Order: sequence, then C-alpha cells, then structure tokens
Amino acid sequence: MATLIRSAKSSNAWVPRDLEAFNIHITREDTQSFFGMAVSDLPVPQNISPIIWNNIMAPAGQLSKTERLFFAYLQDAMEMLPDEESQVDDFVIFLLGLLDYDNGQHVLHTRKEMSFYMCGSRVDAKADVTVIERHGSYFEYILLVQEDKSYVSGDDPEPQLIAEAIAAFHQNNRTCESIKQPALESQTFPAITIVGTAATFYKIEINKDLVLAVQGGQYPENITVVHKFVPPVLDLPNYPAHGMVPLENRRVLLKCYEAFKQFMVSLTSY
Repeated sequence: MATLIRSAKSSNAWVPRDLEAFNIHITREDTQSFFGMAVSDLPVPQNISPIIWNNIMAPAGQLSKTERLFFAYLQDAMEMLPDEESQVDDFVIFLLGLLDYDNGQHVLHTRKEMSFYMCGSRVDAKADVTVIERHGSYFEYILLVQEDKSYVSGDDPEPQLIAEAIAAFHQNNRTCESIKQPALESQTFPAITIVGTAATFYKIEINKDLVLAVQGGQYPENITVVHKFVPPVLDLPNYPAHGMVPLENRRVLLKCYEAFKQFMVSLTSY
C-alpha cells in the first residue's frame, strides 16, 4: 500500500483507501476483548429510570422531564431524515448527558472545529459530537462521535472518525505546546459512530509516528490497529434500523455506554 497516491483532504473526505494508505486497520472485537468483561458483567447505569428501562415508547401518564425528553429525542433520531443531521446529534448529546459523560470537568460540544496536517497542507476536521475535558481556558479532546450517514450518501463513517481522532491528537498537542507541557507520544480516543440510535464503539490509538506519516504523506512502517465493537444485540441484521427502540437492544446499549466511560482518560497535565 506504500504506492497508493496520497493527497491532502479534510476529514469528511476520508475514505477506506486513506486508511490503507496510512497502514490503519480496523479489527472487530467481542465484549471480553473490548471491555475486559463478559456481557453479563456490563454495568447497569444507576440513573436510568424504570420508565426508560421498561417501555419501548413513552407510556401514558405523568413523566419526568428527563423521561419525556428521552422518548422525544429517541423518536426524532429514529426518523433519520436526510437533511436533519441535527436530530441524531441532539439525541447523542442528550444521552451522553443523561449518562454523566459531562460529569466533573467534562463538557459536551457539537460540530467542534479542528485541524491537522496532511501531505504538507493544513486541513479541516469536524466531529459531530465531542467530549472535552476543560481546565480553565484550556481543554483536551477525550471522546469523538461521528454520525453514520451511509444510508443517505454511501460515505463510510469510519475513515472520517479516524481522521477526526488524528485532528484531536494534533489539537491536544497544540494545547500542550501552548502551556509548555511535553507533547503526547500517543493517546487512545474512545469514539462512536451512530446511525439513528444504533451505536458502534471504537478505541482509536493515535501516536506521533502516524501523525508525522500523515503530515508528510508517507506510508508508516507500523500498523495502527483500531478496535471496533458492535453491541451484541439479538437481531443484529436489523440493528441499524431498530437501534435503541427494542428494550433488549436498549438495555444492552445503555450498559455498553456505561462501560465505555472507563476509556475517557485525560493525558494532559495542566
């Protein structure tokens, strides 16, 4: 793959061939390999109400604000309208907040502008949703989400997500430089692609050698392995279409989101 032509392009233009060009491979893992635990050991979120846990759609009667919003965002995201990307982003922001992904110094953002260098040129990147860890006026990217729009455009979201991780690593090192801290040698980003409400989880380790290879348009000697996990729902072929609507799917997914929080690790010292 060292002979593949490489050219500067923004993250939303990355395709599988770009992963080949930079020796990046995606490997799918089971629950034990990805999370370090069996399916039966995945943690149940403590702050999910029985109404959300036990009802496919909003039941009649009095609902709390959180319960009402969950079912509203769920319904909107499942519509997956071609020109309404914000509906999925809104659902992700709400769900991550519900599950305390914004706890402590963590903050949720949509459409955060980033950049990185590719083949000698500065290019743009923009993740649909990010989690940052904020320390005063400085912050570090620690989680990325990319909507899967392949059902509309045919675009593969995985190369875009990996390019965004490269950009996030670059931005985090710019922060290190601005506060006179040593540059990061590597960072593993927890990341998610999502179609409707059906999420797929990733661990993307970016290191300085890959970043330098992308910057110079060179084929890296070492493989970058991206770890991928598809939740073990019962009806996997229909998972993209059904997402979190079936209760069996919802319970598995909520447990996966809860377990996934362990990978949000800050590596920058402020």
